[in-house]
Amino acid sequence: MTHAGHHDHMNVAPEHAARAAQGHHDHADHVGQFRRLFWIMLIIAIPVVATSPMFGMVLGYRLPEWTTWIAAVLGTVMYAWGGAPFLTGAASELRARTPGMMLLIALAITVAFFASWGATLGILHHELEFWWELALLIVIMLLGHWVEMRSLAQTRSALDSLAALLPDEAERIDGDTITTVSPDELRRGDLVMVRPGARLPADGTIREGTANLDESMITGESRPVRRTAGDPVVAGTVATDSGLRVEITAVGADTALAGIQQLVTEAQNSSSRAQRIADRAAGWLFWFALGAAAITAAVWSALGMPDQAVVRTITVLVIACPHALGLAIPLVVSIATERAARAGVLVKDRLALESMRTVDVVLFDKTGTLTKGAPTVTAVHTAADLSDDELLALAAAAESGSEHPLAKAIVGAAAARGIRVQAASDFSSSPAIGVRVVVDGDVVQVGGPHLLKQENAEERPIAAEWREEGAIILHVLVNGRVAGALRLADEIRAESREAVDALHARGVQVVMITGDAESVASAVAAELDIDRVYAGVRPEDKASKVRELQGEGRRVAMVGDGVNDAPALAQADVGIAIGAGTDVAIASAGVILAGDDPRSVLSVIDLSRASYRKMTQNLWWAAGYNLISVPLAAGVLAPVGFVLPMSVGAILMSLSTIVVALNAQLLRRVDLSHAASDA
Repeated sequence: MTHAGHHDHMNVAPEHAARAAQGHHDHADHVGQFRRLFWIMLIIAIPVVATSPMFGMVLGYRLPEWTTWIAAVLGTVMYAWGGAPFLTGAASELRARTPGMMLLIALAITVAFFASWGATLGILHHELEFWWELALLIVIMLLGHWVEMRSLAQTRSALDSLAALLPDEAERIDGDTITTVSPDELRRGDLVMVRPGARLPADGTIREGTANLDESMITGESRPVRRTAGDPVVAGTVATDSGLRVEITAVGADTALAGIQQLVTEAQNSSSRAQRIADRAAGWLFWFALGAAAITAAVWSALGMPDQAVVRTITVLVIACPHALGLAIPLVVSIATERAARAGVLVKDRLALESMRTVDVVLFDKTGTLTKGAPTVTAVHTAADLSDDELLALAAAAESGSEHPLAKAIVGAAAARGIRVQAASDFSSSPAIGVRVVVDGDVVQVGGPHLLKQENAEERPIAAEWREEGAIILHVLVNGRVAGALRLADEIRAESREAVDALHARGVQVVMITGDAESVASAVAAELDIDRVYAGVRPEDKASKVRELQGEGRRVAMVGDGVNDAPALAQADVGIAIGAGTDVAIASAGVILAGDDPRSVLSVIDLSRASYRKMTQNLWWAAGYNLISVPLAAGVLAPVGFVLPMSVGAILMSLSTIVVALNAQLLRRVDLSHAASDA
């Protein structure tokens, strides 16, 4: 199984990064344009409202007749300039044959504009002079759009904050000198100095030094992680306690940070089922509003009140603008993807995030997901007059010159126990047999069954029991006699038990799939309290096991990290790739965990459920508000003396947009610290 570095699977072409950056600049420009336009229109609206005869009548003052022309001229400026975004948006909707909120807004301000000119010129009744309502409507609509654009811009600022994680300067080591350069000037193979408290300027591999690295900005894990020579490190992470010398392996668009930015951008730009529902709802609302407006006009005209027919019709069109509906879904999803990225969960496909709330089975690949994917010493058994530590010290002395994963596991176990390991001499290694050294005059050998056969030695009785559990068994021989045996197995992650318990608490069944033998799989499943196990599964059969679960009516999320997991990740309702995994696994998944903590799956479920609640609340508010307010605007309560003024309708419509925006912002408060405490 291949384990690529964090940066390997997140390569982003420079032009993609450039386009993403350009997109953010464009978005910021839109926010600025709407802000400027809002303030300019607000200033122009003051004289329009003040010189409007209708407004003067409301406040009890009269103005000379000629002042009407001030309202008409400035009102025309507002319609042509302040209304331009809505008029061009309406034209786009008409061309695309997708009527929506822009068309409704344009219809409302256009009807108000022409009715007002008709009244000003004496063609229509003077009560149809709506200059001040038109001015307020344009100002309020611009305010609503500004709130919307600014809210979306806040979610995209997560990308800018990711970019800001890179330091302004890097210290490149050139021979005996250290040169301060920009991170942009670094190239692969360069050696850089990272001082205590400094951020890494690019992805790389530690060549000298050991430090606790704060990787929270990449993985979401708050505790510093110990990294030493040979370990891969990621741009933007912080060496908290000591300095490092790092060889650069990726720069610019090839770094993990650039990859994360690209993934978040793709997720925010991707369509989703909920978004399509909102778009359809906006289309239905357009026809609902148009139908309600036509009925309103017909009924009031039939009652012999043509003036009221126009007033009520315009009010219906104003109130029915699906502004809040257009904001309800995109804002929630944008905030959700940003929150996920900050927690080390990269949402590549929005649909995957939406689907996660319905998942009732999480299928974990065992190796590298629930376990560390690397062997570790799990038991020591001695045969001679040696203690466990003494046997492990001899084995570590023998293996200290080997680069084999089992050798590293033995040396690591001795180091973890604080055992002093004696120096060894005359090291020799034989493939498939083992290693041989001389320690303090004694010949020490460590190896498997072939070593025992070669030395005509008997294996320890405990070995049969260990073998049934699927463990790797190595024997230690001193001067040709068996001194003891070591049990090695793939170590279970400490976080795996918490993850399984927390999933059970959320009503989710946990299933494990592995190519390992039944005995190995059962031992891991028993320790973690896993509900079902698929053992001895060949790589090509993993996807069929996912289909089997789906055939039982289950909604399946698959968590894996290897090439052999890719088909199963693609088959699952939600594919979740461990970030340290392979390119193929990443490409097949809808969600990527930047770290390798299985508890991050809980963050995806919790965020999905919280997002769905916010989407539902926003849709009910936006659509429900329209269903209630449109009949009021049409004048259904006119017989009892209640008629909703158009200006009040415009204010209520804008308030509904602000309510939806504020409700979506509450999603930022969702705790995604792996939700371990919830277990």
